[in-house]
Amino acid sequence: MTSNTTSSRIAELAGIISNAVSKIQGVLTEKGLPQPSFDEDSKYVLPAEAPVVEAQGQALDAAGELYDLLLDPFTLLFRHGGHNNMVCQQVITRFRIADQVPPGGQRSFGEIAKSIDLNEQSVTRVLRHAMTMRIFCEPTPGMVAHTNISKLLQTRHVHDWMTVAIEEMWPAAMKTVDAMQKWPGSQEPNETAFTLSNNTTVSIYDMMAANPQRAQRFGGAMVAYASSPSVDIAHLIDSYDWASLGDAAQVIDIGGGTGAVAKQLAEQFSGLQVLVQDIAPVVDGAEADIPATLKDRVKFMAHDLFSPQEISADVYVLRWVLHNWADKYAIMILRALVPILKSGMRILINEMCMPEPGTVALSREKDLRAMDLDMGAVFNSHERNIGQWRNLLAEADPRFELRSVIQPPGSILAIIEVDWDVLCSPLGNQ
Repeated sequence: MTSNTTSSRIAELAGIISNAVSKIQGVLTEKGLPQPSFDEDSKYVLPAEAPVVEAQGQALDAAGELYDLLLDPFTLLFRHGGHNNMVCQQVITRFRIADQVPPGGQRSFGEIAKSIDLNEQSVTRVLRHAMTMRIFCEPTPGMVAHTNISKLLQTRHVHDWMTVAIEEMWPAAMKTVDAMQKWPGSQEPNETAFTLSNNTTVSIYDMMAANPQRAQRFGGAMVAYASSPSVDIAHLIDSYDWASLGDAAQVIDIGGGTGAVAKQLAEQFSGLQVLVQDIAPVVDGAEADIPATLKDRVKFMAHDLFSPQEISADVYVLRWVLHNWADKYAIMILRALVPILKSGMRILINEMCMPEPGTVALSREKDLRAMDLDMGAVFNSHERNIGQWRNLLAEADPRFELRSVIQPPGSILAIIEVDWDVLCSPLGNQ
């Protein structure tokens, strides 16, 4: 690329950013929404509307490309190495430094160091690096205060999420290549980078079952992640025509945990009966958190998703279930539904439908592909694109027919609608 072309490109990028920000600002102003800010008490969220999501992607991609173009290649390569970021975040989470800074107040580096029994120089260098990522700020020399990002770490589930990222995912990531070499092409959940990083021969499921404290922390991390706007249950509730199921329709949420989806479905659609199926330790006592007005329509049942389904329903929901499993096991989960399925029954798979390269904003694609790497490192599974979903369904049983894929604006999860076609021959696929 010539210098003239580069100069033209950086000017073009500046224009893209300006236009995209103007569109976003117009929506925020029109709706009277909070402005983006790093202020400690700022809780802004951009609205998940198609024009805003599109403009956000344009602005982020253009800003990212402009940032990269303004660096020399070696510096850019250095910036992509994130190990120093992880080090400072590990210190912050392990010593709960966010709890050491009072909301709305300040505390010196020295006071923080004394409270957590670390050297002041170490604390200062770590926190000043964190501040370059907007985690904490230094309003006056030597004093530490919160940004909205650091303050968020005072929330238990968010702290769990960051701790899992640092103490579970990071060590596994460092063993990813070793696992690829040791078990090439493996689909087994106990032949993973996570297995190697824990020096064990068991899967993450068995590891967590044997360590309740780690399991509780991992569960807290999932609660935090599930609260992200990009995976909000509202996308599933609002983007599918549940009302078309009619009165008294039966929905079964397989792997539905403690009923988060079930509660929202029952609240918004008074005709739905929702049964939540999950393993016994998860569903035991879960009905206690269901409002009295919903208890007659939200029920729980212990069920192993690999066991044949015995309860008939109009719709079976699999939200964030299949991506935890390699194709070998995802096929077994789908086949477990076959004995009960009849014409007109439907399956809704609420999972990522990975985009083809270059078809979505690069900033979004980067996040999705990072998640795909995480699934490989921990579960030996992967996120699937539309072709892979079709192949998975066909391998499980040719009577599974992919009807539609709905991609709600602002959501990283698609709604993959699958019909059961009794006219298609199952021969050779059972």
